[in-house]
This record gives sequence, structure tokens and C-alpha cells, in this order.
Amino acid sequence: MKMKWFISIIVCLLIGETKSQNLAIPIREDFQKYYTQFDVTGTFAVLDEKNNKLTLYNPSKYSERVTPASTFKICNALIGLETGTMKDKYEIFEWDSVVRNNENWNKNQDLQTAFKNSTVWYFQKMARKIGGQEMKCWLDKLNYGNADTTGGIDLFWLQGGMRISPKEEIEFLQKLNNFELPCTEKNMQQVKDMMLIERTEKYAIYGKTGWGMNGNNDLGWFVGFVETNNNVFYFANCIESNDELFPNFAIARKEITYKILRELNIL
Repeated sequence: MKMKWFISIIVCLLIGETKSQNLAIPIREDFQKYYTQFDVTGTFAVLDEKNNKLTLYNPSKYSERVTPASTFKICNALIGLETGTMKDKYEIFEWDSVVRNNENWNKNQDLQTAFKNSTVWYFQKMARKIGGQEMKCWLDKLNYGNADTTGGIDLFWLQGGMRISPKEEIEFLQKLNNFELPCTEKNMQQVKDMMLIERTEKYAIYGKTGWGMNGNNDLGWFVGFVETNNNVFYFANCIESNDELFPNFAIARKEITYKILRELNIL
């Protein structure tokens, strides 16, 4: 009992004193079984907006900043639209004819297909068109992670200085979905539309994956939110593995998330 009380105090300090007021914070240590199943470590968070409840696994990692990798495409797309760099989600960039490992990247793309395919070259080109000064200005304006663009305008979210925590991912998604970012509702809605993964009669899932490095470890993200008939659940799953030959790393990001969301009766 004392240990659980101590953990709760630590968690409140991690998520911030003001936002933790009246926030229920159940810690689910049993979720480790899903990470063990895929031979990875990680942290998971899901915010129940209606009931003001934040369910956490491995809470010590909840506020730890790491590279956003391709989850930054959510923010990057929004900045592209807000700056007028992109007219809309149908803006086409022609393929540069460089053959890449992902076959889905080797063709002309518009913003929504590039988002779906996580086409790196498309978002790198868009970032260069936005420019370093404008990009930094918008990252500060949106309060996105540490807003650090060191490492190059087309690499800072992949190999550069940009860092974000699961906590900040969820806060950004909540503001986006509730149209609380300093952006037009039209552009926020376009980005949300691009994030749609699955829609059923009971729920709609919006999200984005990411894959990068944290030191010598592979780092995987799956962030997003689930809309049900009367609630919204924002989630962030961040996994790590030091096994270079691990075949199921890409799958694990989503599979762990879906297993937890099903156990919580969100799906």
C-alpha cells in the first residue's frame, strides 16, 4: 500500500501538479505481459477524456523525452498547411526517381497518401519548403516537445535534436482533436482526417506510428486517439528493443496498443 501511494505521488509530480488535480491515475503494472510477449520494453498511457482518468504502464517513462520519429508527421503536416506551403491534403510532390526500400514511396504522392505511407522524402521536401526559421517559429507556437530543430531542417525529427514525451504527445493530440491549437479549424480537421485508421459502428481510431533510435536501441511509437459514441481516449505507446534482428518490432507497436485498448474495453 505504501509503495502504491509513493508511486502515485511520483506520477503526480511527473505529469504536473496543476493537471493532476482531480485526475485519477491507475497504474497497470500487469500490462508488462504484453511487452514481454513481444520481447520489448516500453511505456503506455491512455487518457479517458470524459472521466478524467489517466491509465499508465511504466509511469517513470511517461515524461521522458525521446525522438518523435514519424509521429512528427502529424505536426509537420499541420505546419505545412498553416504556412501555406501546402494548399491542402491533395498537394502532390513528384517522386524524385530515387528507388527506396519501401515500394509505396517510389511514386508521386499527395499529403494524405504520404501520411498514410509514412513517406519520409515527401515530408523532408515539405520541411525544406517551410524553411528553418518558419519551422522553429511554429514549433514554439505549438509548444511541440522541446521544439529543437538542430540537426538539419529535414532530419531534426529523425536524427537531430527534436525530443517529445508520451505525455506531450497526448497533450498535443488532445488539443488537435479539440481544435485548441493556434491553427485554423479547417487545417486541424484535414490532419485529423489523414490520421483515420479504422472506423466501425462503435469507434473510430486515429493515429500515427514512428520508428527511430534511442541510443543503441530501436524506438517505436504508436500514438493517437479513439472516438466512441460518447467519449475520446488518447493513447501513446512507446517501445524499445536492442535486438537488431527482431522481426516483429514494427508489428509490436500497434499490437500491444490494441491488446491494451481491448482489455480496457475501449475497443
